[in-house]
Amino acid sequence: MNKHRKEISRRDFIKEAGCAAVGVAVGLPAFAEETVQPVKKATVVLVRDEAVIDSGGRIDGKVIQRMLDQAVTTLLDNDDPVKCWRQLVKPDDVVGIKSNEWGRLPTPPELEMAIKRRVMDAGVKERNIGIDDRGVRGHPVFQKATALINTRPMRTHAWSGVGSLIKNYIMFVPEPSAYHGNSCASLGAIWHLPRVKGKTRLNVLVLMTPLFYGVGPHHFDSSYVWAYKGLAVGTDPVAVDTVGLHLFQLKRQAFFGDDRPVKPSAHHIAFADKKYGLGTSELDKIDLVKLGWKDDILI
Repeated sequence: MNKHRKEISRRDFIKEAGCAAVGVAVGLPAFAEETVQPVKKATVVLVRDEAVIDSGGRIDGKVIQRMLDQAVTTLLDNDDPVKCWRQLVKPDDVVGIKSNEWGRLPTPPELEMAIKRRVMDAGVKERNIGIDDRGVRGHPVFQKATALINTRPMRTHAWSGVGSLIKNYIMFVPEPSAYHGNSCASLGAIWHLPRVKGKTRLNVLVLMTPLFYGVGPHHFDSSYVWAYKGLAVGTDPVAVDTVGLHLFQLKRQAFFGDDRPVKPSAHHIAFADKKYGLGTSELDKIDLVKLGWKDDILI
């Protein structure tokens, strides 16, 4: 069993036992142990490594592979990364790796290759693996995909507040602008379209050098980029985006010295939970597991 998951289970058990004792003390009825079902939390693994980016701003492919493996093995509670990926994809799957190619802050190719490597290790043939962003609708692999891996860097966004995992599927629709209304509140609906529904096996939010502040479409200012050197990984895209949004809010508070919320509101994340049922958008219902480098972690 993965040691990180073992520690969490023990902690949660003690917490639940303590709550049960308090309930009896104040006169609430006691229930048999087998009838008590603890609330299952969504799990997000945040992994950071100081060595993943060198002094020249280049990403080390070996380090990012190690980070991905640490996150996935912790998430799936198995020390063998290949066995974990065999839980995520099967040899007969056709796998689309939904990336993001925004020029200022694209998904690192080193991460794309790390994901592809593990998908192949799980037995999927290379010809059945595709990596794309804006061309997914016409890509032959994505057209017949049975499994999707969703990955993109996080940044502020003029229409949706933040560009992160939920928004990353907007290229699966023929008219992305149709989802821009009300600060992109309906992005969650895309995840119910036949092209993607039920196919996403893993979500990897890239927090290597996130852009935490911006004004206007396609805004980029290196003053608002920081070397966080992290990945947030989970099977629940809403939970991962919720953690990312909270991290942005904390960073903005630390940087500006006041409470400066993301504008426009990134309420599409809560809508994805409450209206579209895609996952968990409440922080107290998310089990955040933190691995690796802790300096200035903020969260």
